[in-house]
Amino acid sequence: MSSLPRRAKVQVQGVVLKDEFSSFSELSSASEEDDKEDSAWEPQKKVPRSRKQPPPKESKPKRMPQVKKNAPQISDGSEVVVVKEELNSSVAIADTALEDRKNKLNTVQTLKTAKTKRKCAAQPHAVRRTKKLKVDEETSKASYLEGESNSSETPSTSTVWGGTCKKEKNDDEFTFGQSPLKKIKTETCPQGQPVKFPANANHIKEEVEMNWDIVQVLSERTNIEPWVCANTIRLFNDDNTIPFIIRYRKELINNLDADSLREVQQTLEELRAVAKKVHSTIQKIKKEGKMSECLLKAMLNCKTFEELEHVSAPYKTGSKGTKAQRARQLGLEGAARALLEKPGELSLLSYIRPDVKGLSTLQDIEIGVQHILADMIAKDKDTLDFIRNLCQNRHVCIQSSLAKVSSKKVNEKDVDKFLLYQHFSCNIRNIHHHQILAINRGENLKVLTVKVNISDGVKDEFCRWCIQNRWRPRSFARPELMKILRNSLNDSFKRLIYPLLCREFRAKLTSDAEKESVMMFGRNLRQLLLTSPVPGRTLMGVDPGYKHGCKLAIISPTSQILHTDVVYLHCGQGFREAEKIKMLLLNFNCSTVVIGNGTACRETEAYFADLIMKNYFAPLDVVYCIVSEAGASIYSVSPEANKEMPGLDPNLRSAVSIARRVQDPLAELVKIEPKHIGVGMYQHDVSQTLLKATLDSVVEECVSFVGVDINICSEVLLRHIAGLNANRAKNIIEWREKNGPFINREQLKKVKGLGPKSFQQCAGFIRINQDYIQTFCSQQTETSGQIQGVAVTSSADVEVTNEKQGKKKSKTVANVLLKPNPLDKTCIHPESYDIAMRFLSSIGGTLYEIGKPEMQQKINSFLEKEGMEKIAERLQTTVHTLQVIIDGLSQPESFDFRTDFDKPDFKRSIVCLEDLQVGTVLTGKVENATLFGIFVDIGVGKSGLIPIRNVTEAKLSKTKKRRSLGLGPGERVEVQVLNIDIPRSRITLDLIRVL
Repeated sequence: MSSLPRRAKVQVQGVVLKDEFSSFSELSSASEEDDKEDSAWEPQKKVPRSRKQPPPKESKPKRMPQVKKNAPQISDGSEVVVVKEELNSSVAIADTALEDRKNKLNTVQTLKTAKTKRKCAAQPHAVRRTKKLKVDEETSKASYLEGESNSSETPSTSTVWGGTCKKEKNDDEFTFGQSPLKKIKTETCPQGQPVKFPANANHIKEEVEMNWDIVQVLSERTNIEPWVCANTIRLFNDDNTIPFIIRYRKELINNLDADSLREVQQTLEELRAVAKKVHSTIQKIKKEGKMSECLLKAMLNCKTFEELEHVSAPYKTGSKGTKAQRARQLGLEGAARALLEKPGELSLLSYIRPDVKGLSTLQDIEIGVQHILADMIAKDKDTLDFIRNLCQNRHVCIQSSLAKVSSKKVNEKDVDKFLLYQHFSCNIRNIHHHQILAINRGENLKVLTVKVNISDGVKDEFCRWCIQNRWRPRSFARPELMKILRNSLNDSFKRLIYPLLCREFRAKLTSDAEKESVMMFGRNLRQLLLTSPVPGRTLMGVDPGYKHGCKLAIISPTSQILHTDVVYLHCGQGFREAEKIKMLLLNFNCSTVVIGNGTACRETEAYFADLIMKNYFAPLDVVYCIVSEAGASIYSVSPEANKEMPGLDPNLRSAVSIARRVQDPLAELVKIEPKHIGVGMYQHDVSQTLLKATLDSVVEECVSFVGVDINICSEVLLRHIAGLNANRAKNIIEWREKNGPFINREQLKKVKGLGPKSFQQCAGFIRINQDYIQTFCSQQTETSGQIQGVAVTSSADVEVTNEKQGKKKSKTVANVLLKPNPLDKTCIHPESYDIAMRFLSSIGGTLYEIGKPEMQQKINSFLEKEGMEKIAERLQTTVHTLQVIIDGLSQPESFDFRTDFDKPDFKRSIVCLEDLQVGTVLTGKVENATLFGIFVDIGVGKSGLIPIRNVTEAKLSKTKKRRSLGLGPGERVEVQVLNIDIPRSRITLDLIRVL
């Protein structure tokens, strides 16, 4: 396999420059021996070293002149074509086509022949997953023949894993205008159903091979079909983002939601981390010369870090060695194996060495053999599988009790917090996630002692099975030998297997609880970010306070700061300050007050409610609402706030942030680190890496699905779009400031650092408001004498200027015609524009009718007449892609799906805790959802708790469109008071229905 890099290099050298474009040339001056080796060579089934070889550096521009010299071009005047592989995809080695190419060096190949040969050459290796090669754009450009361009096959709207490399247009153009036909076999899988792939498509070669199949293990852990897991792995390997997959690749993931897809991604990362750790440990043990075939097999079977730790613990550097290792060093392993295989021939007396410690007596020898057998039993996969299955069907409980420590070491308040868990016992199959997190926190604070209790019946059954089945001697064994075997089983279970099982159970329970806690945090965050905005209002934000006063900020309907002030409402000056507040509300025609829920919130709410009830602000009909101010103080002193509101006092910035949280919650809350928003549970106890990755992914999902107008959005909001990051968002803003507003999505390709993959991921989530650019576009077209109205930007409208090729890599500049495209204001992806135009032609619609009632009428009548499946088949696309197109054409330009979610609860009066009675029915707003219950703000200054047992599926709304079935922050509910504990300020509620 040492020749693999050389062959890869030869393959790459087949791409040369011709007239400043890439062209396809034949392999020439290779020796006959090399050609024979190339044609005969086939990849072996498992070649671990090949993945460690550095990839051929074909992306260096400096090597291009050498390639041009070494690979002679065909000079017969015929045009030659190169078929380009998609960026970031694995490069297949075309070994089967080399002999053909040698025999046809003087033959001019057509585009169709080149495509066919390329497909056949890549077919055997498409499944093989190799390291991704960063292919330079200059060396991977493709040029199509003019005569064949119209007949070329169009790309799929969904990634098809059929064993062939995807074909793409020029990198400098990278349009997705022609969205190909999905290869759907209607006999086995009609359109509208999940697109399944052949059985062998589920097998994926990982970079690090193990004895288990990653697709199968992923399917078992997530309870998702293997073909969906295989497709998901391929999509993530191809650097697709979750929002892009959810919206534009639905058929490949069987309509999974974002949370399920995120769970698959996290589980996949865990499995790969385990595999990587296993192989690094194997290499380390090999260097020490301690590797054996049995150990290698055991390590390659490991699926968790706990299993790997158990197997590799004796071989750690600096370890004194286990009892079994020390016994093996004394030469007793042969006696242990003889006890199982040939017990009749075993004589332990022959091993006695009076002058050797550990071999001096028969008892020492028996103990040594016992330790070796115990180690063999504890490392055996079948034995461990049996005991694990046995525990699943038996009673295994987790117990916690008060730790025996002095009161000086533990805070008494901490002890009181864990009163429920001081004498706690529960079956591990029935314990709740929040209980695990609470127990773990108590253990970390040294308040609780935790242990896993496995009944003696499990141990007895396990030992009986081992004696009679797995570890039964092959022939008759004397009673003294059977006694050694039984002692070995008891020792193995007590000293090795039981601690391993305890660690596995605790790790599994903790991992599941952390994941559920993080997922709950993500669901709450999504619900909060998707709170319906309140546009078109002038708002007064109030950050309550006592000594330092209440900070006020009035913002315009466009979020501009109109006025800031400080009033002292709770220092005996409330009446005098009321006149100032009234004048501000009248001067700015502001009738909505937003109060933060921090310190002095209750008093400030009572103050405004009293004035409103007295009709003090007449003629204005003033209402107020309470909003969470979590994270506002952190944001007010951040560099982002300083850049956005320079010179403004940080205390006043928090009042501005509070007001903007009602006007546009998503745009304001993305400025704050998600974990500071305050809708989580045990967020400081869970994996911070997992928490950050999940919350960032949820923010990206929300911002992408809502969409951003690229000509008016902020840099902070833009960086959360799928496919973009802080650097790309900054480059987009700089390009916008330098060149004016974006006219169409095609102009994104001119932005520095925005490659084909980034464009593909972000294009569908970026909107271009046609009214905003109409004036700019009309002025530009008048100056150029092209008053043509609105035209569609297709691939034909893109003219490529002469490329500037220097020594350094430079992005090709394309002269994109500045024509607005009405499809750019929709959620339709550019790769589906061609299908959208054909659909418009079918229904007799025009681009001017997008988002208008007449368009909706035409679509509805056409769907009733033809049906989704038939239309999708005629347009050579999938039902899911067609649905996205229909949504994009029928939704008005100002459509915002956040309107399906709840608005803030505006109030005019207030209720006190003392006014509540058991049985009172109230309406409230969900503040936070946890694993044990739902906290609801019912307007009495203290949130009530709906225990999780009272939240049943029958009480949840089925008519409203929700992203999850569970309740989340911002939702309005009707509740009944079950219990009131005034001294402890606790209110227990029952959920009646979701409003």
